[in-house]
Amino acid sequence: MVELEQEQDEARTPTERLAALGLELPPVAAPVAAYVPAVRLGDTVWTSGQLPFVEGRLLATGKVGDGIRSEVDADHAAGLARVAALNALAAVADQAGGLDQVARIVKVVVFVASVPDFTGQPLVANGASALFGQVFGTGTGHARSAVGVTVLPLDSPVEVEVVAEVRSRPTVVPL
Repeated sequence: MVELEQEQDEARTPTERLAALGLELPPVAAPVAAYVPAVRLGDTVWTSGQLPFVEGRLLATGKVGDGIRSEVDADHAAGLARVAALNALAAVADQAGGLDQVARIVKVVVFVASVPDFTGQPLVANGASALFGQVFGTGTGHARSAVGVTVLPLDSPVEVEVVAEVRSRPTVVPL
């Protein structure tokens, strides 16, 4: 039974998996400074840091910790990392020509604005990693770093960067 479910999962596209999660790609987030959301070079796309924006609004601000001595607890921060990861997917898909042109996520970096004694950055980063696993299927793991920092742009609790492999653009030969 498990093998059948895995085969069915592998037959679905990333767009179909995303829809099955009740999600859709948001519009690419507008830069908050002098940069572009993502850059493609060959079959690789690098995103700029993506924040947990929804409809142009940052969902939370402050430091991550236990939620008592900090503004954001680890579970909430993991959810914010998931939102930032969805924004990163939108930026990658924009460069790739659609989500189904993304072959896999290669590397994820999750920055977590943390109180000094917080050591749960990997748990926060799991919010992003889990989304990528759900969208691209099992067996498509990625390298990852989870980094605690003092502060992030706009006082965001999390920021996510992604490196993705995308399918080659078709070669157009002039007639």
